[in-house]
Amino acid sequence: MNSWYTIKVKFTKEFTDGTLKRVTEPYLVNSMSFTEAEARIYREVGEYVRGEFLVTSIAKTDFADIFQYDDSDKYYKAKVSYVTEDADSGKEKRINNNYLVSAHNLKEAYERIEESLKGLMVTYEIPTIALTQIMDIFPYDPSAAVEMDHVPAEEAEDFQSPNINVAYAADEEE
Repeated sequence: MNSWYTIKVKFTKEFTDGTLKRVTEPYLVNSMSFTEAEARIYREVGEYVRGEFLVTSIAKTDFADIFQYDDSDKYYKAKVSYVTEDADSGKEKRINNNYLVSAHNLKEAYERIEESLKGLMVTYEIPTIALTQIMDIFPYDPSAAVEMDHVPAEEAEDFQSPNINVAYAADEEE
């Protein structure tokens, strides 16, 4: 099953004025396991970071959906709440979901969340939207899973969305 992982990477960054500074930057990776997430971040970050870098933490992160737009590299986390009725007891229950959206500013983030959720059949509210420190998002990569022998090549083609939870049976032959 695919999950989102927030991975913090520590490295020496060169700024535009030529100064070097040790920084820790968070990235969001969609993968099948902690191990795969770590392997992918080493491959992805290793392409543009010169010198050594260290993965300082990996944490599973719960997002109901991610709305990524190519025109912005800032990511906002939006908490969306709605009330539903519990099928067993009949009592009202408040549900909170977290969404991630890329936008230039807070207002645009709110508008993009509104636009993306307008098809919901329940009344919802957006109690909080906050700028995150996430530097980049790496969606699920079926070819990486095939390379790492997690998913057979013919099944990897079926994974189009990074937000689809996928279960598969591993081959019993060793």
